[in-house]
Amino acid sequence: MTDSAKPTLMVVDGHSLAYRAFFALPVENFTTKDNQHTNAIYGFLSMLVNLIKAEKPTHMAIAFDTSRHSFRTDEYPEYKATRSETPQEFRGQIPLLQDCLAAMSIPVLTKEGIEADDILATLAKQGSEQGYDVLVVSGDRDTIQLVNDEVTLLYPSVQGVSQLKRYDPTTVQERYGVRPEQYPDIAALVGETSDNLPGVPKVGEKTAVKWLTQFGSLDELLARAEEIKGVVGGNLRDHMDAVRRNRKLNRLLTDVELPVAPADLIVAPADVQAIRDIFARLEFRTLLPRVFDAMGAGEESAESEPAVDLPSPLQSTAAEIVAWLETQTDELGVTLVLSGGAVTRIGIASLTELHETDWSDDVADALRPWLESNAAKVLNDAKAQVKALLRAGIRIGGLSYDTLLAGWLLRPSLPDKTLSHLVDRYLGEKLPVADPSQLVPETDGATPSQEAWFTLRAAAAIREDLPESVATVLTDIELPTLLVLADMEIAGVAVSHDVLSTFSGELGARTDGLATEAFALVGREFNLGSPKQLQEVLFDDLQLPKTRKTKTGYSTDAAVLADLQESHPHPFLDLLLQHREATKLRQIIESLDTAIKDDHRIHTTYVQTGSQTGRLSSTDPNLQNIPVRTEESRRIRSAFEVGEGYETLLTADYSQIEMRIMAHLSGDEGLIEAFNSGEDLHRFVGARVFGVEPADVTSAMRTKVKAMSYGLVYGLSAFGLSKQLRIEQSEAKQLMLEYFARFGAVRDYLRASVVKAKEVGYTETIFGRRRPFPDLSSPNRVLRENAERAALNAPIQGSAADVMKIALFRIHADLNDAGMRSRVLLQIHDELVVEVAPGEWDAAEQIVKTQMAGAADLSVPLDVQVGRGRDWNEAAH
Repeated sequence: MTDSAKPTLMVVDGHSLAYRAFFALPVENFTTKDNQHTNAIYGFLSMLVNLIKAEKPTHMAIAFDTSRHSFRTDEYPEYKATRSETPQEFRGQIPLLQDCLAAMSIPVLTKEGIEADDILATLAKQGSEQGYDVLVVSGDRDTIQLVNDEVTLLYPSVQGVSQLKRYDPTTVQERYGVRPEQYPDIAALVGETSDNLPGVPKVGEKTAVKWLTQFGSLDELLARAEEIKGVVGGNLRDHMDAVRRNRKLNRLLTDVELPVAPADLIVAPADVQAIRDIFARLEFRTLLPRVFDAMGAGEESAESEPAVDLPSPLQSTAAEIVAWLETQTDELGVTLVLSGGAVTRIGIASLTELHETDWSDDVADALRPWLESNAAKVLNDAKAQVKALLRAGIRIGGLSYDTLLAGWLLRPSLPDKTLSHLVDRYLGEKLPVADPSQLVPETDGATPSQEAWFTLRAAAAIREDLPESVATVLTDIELPTLLVLADMEIAGVAVSHDVLSTFSGELGARTDGLATEAFALVGREFNLGSPKQLQEVLFDDLQLPKTRKTKTGYSTDAAVLADLQESHPHPFLDLLLQHREATKLRQIIESLDTAIKDDHRIHTTYVQTGSQTGRLSSTDPNLQNIPVRTEESRRIRSAFEVGEGYETLLTADYSQIEMRIMAHLSGDEGLIEAFNSGEDLHRFVGARVFGVEPADVTSAMRTKVKAMSYGLVYGLSAFGLSKQLRIEQSEAKQLMLEYFARFGAVRDYLRASVVKAKEVGYTETIFGRRRPFPDLSSPNRVLRENAERAALNAPIQGSAADVMKIALFRIHADLNDAGMRSRVLLQIHDELVVEVAPGEWDAAEQIVKTQMAGAADLSVPLDVQVGRGRDWNEAAH
């Protein structure tokens, strides 16, 4: 039989490869809507289909371990005893992976007390003796011993399971310097850390290879151990029993009794529907066609593809669309095609009929009444389309659903980015998308009305999954906020180029001066922005204590260097930190300056889906990263000015909103009394904690309780508090005990909130916004504790975000209803900036104060502070 005619048997170590896939792919990016982790399954199957396509095996099987117990642990109880506990997120994936393999008609083999590698070894021996080319796929180095002229090992590279290195006898000889069957002898001498098999002290791979080459075999080496001189010779003689034990344990069994032989493992047709069912459950829709292709199920899968009868759009006139709209009473999907922020085409769809047309002034006039009416409209990622209509003089009405926002509310940690993602996830279908890299795409993308049709159907599917309280957050908070943000982004804010460029120039001169001083201290010039060169200066030239170890040496990040300056003060560190701060400020200023448009205003884009808590973020430029309460921040904010035709800026923010929400949620009588009394919160709390009169609370006392109060919201530990306040950990612990002794309900609420989140799997804000926390049940201590800290904060920070959004759209509505020109320009953190028209200050101030104070019905008042000025800094309060 020629080699080309020989059958190919491929045997795979399921646990080994799945475990590597688990760590190669971020677990948080592979989670179903039911919070089932799937990264190991996805990574394993991706590798497997690539292997099947490349190697075209005629026979195949996957072997799995049944448990950590085997005949080897009976022989040596410490075998693999040092391995960390299998992550729960991984363990739960193995049964699902085996279900996938069953659907693909790939045999899964296990045997109690026997490891997967022994099953592979037995099949490899049988296959090679029976005329097969054998491929062993494993991430366990013990399988190197199986390699021979008929058996090739495919071993994962350091990149994970995506790249596999081929080991044949020549490759093994080149890599290890011994024949494949001798590899276990190396491992017996050197030891295997992963298997908890200690080797001979001071004997590494090179020494082991030298000995085996010299003596020919491990048995001969041990028989003539007296000939090995020096310390390593003594070590060998002292550990000969361990070497013999290692060799016995790492020898793979080739005679395991199995229910199948190689001939029984012939590749069988996949069960197409079973694959569809399990992949739908795991939400592996993009992987589905790859599996069908690899398994040779292409034609069958195409025939059984769920019939998606994509309606053909009608190319209608504006009059025909208007006439059709008059007959519609149900919700309709709408998609606007944009170019340069302007509408170029519109598509409108019901579940049964699609209409679209090019956009023009006549079309805009004809469709204006319906677009501005309360007729229910569903859009995807609506804000940009709403803005485009505003530029065309049309204010959309009846926005009933935004599928992108709804998907984010359902999965805030893993929001879907496009309509294509939503269609894939919630409909199990593929949105036709043209290839943007092709001048003449081979596949036409969905037309605007077809996208509107998909949007309408995706909305219906998401509604089925969206809890009622979360659906209320969408309709009552997020959609009204979206409409206000569109107005704010179009309005923009006036910013002075002169103020920014002057400050940028000063910072440039400052950084040059600081660099010159730093170079003088070191005695040479170097790149202050290069971590590698900084490490040389800090730890070689200046001989400062080494910091935290990193992959590239030692950390030089700002926080680490600040700690180093605290423990080992040095003038160079002070100059370096000043230089970094000035450089960072200059970068912020330049990003703002380049964002100023021809109207002398900055038009940032607010991102509603940019956080898991509900807080808004901004981009192009990012206004959230402007420093707060520093001299430099005041210089930057002074560039934000009142615009032409307006009189002044009004700034308003909430005082201690997160602490007020914590008081409300915890029901702590002490905190509630503090807020209701109108006293300074931290002075009031300090008086209780330290047992003094409020007037006797010192500045240091107030600082400590302030850090304590806010730290609790973020799960601050005694260690974290001690580090923040630079006090002894014992003092921080005592401070926490005193705090909780006076404000026990806060402690009880924080504990109970985490317990409840573990039970139900999510936290919830006052208004019903949910944030899932699957890692609360993780056996990984770091992941679990991070989730616990986030779960403490999520209801408080999320409620604060909800309160601010409610205040924002109510203020916007009141200003419009009163026929005022004044308008909200910015929402940054807990602050609003309003541009006030001449003669409207009193009315605007009243509206802002009333709506911000009344945005939530809490057991404590929402205190609002208002400022006025010609620029943002002057209006500070």
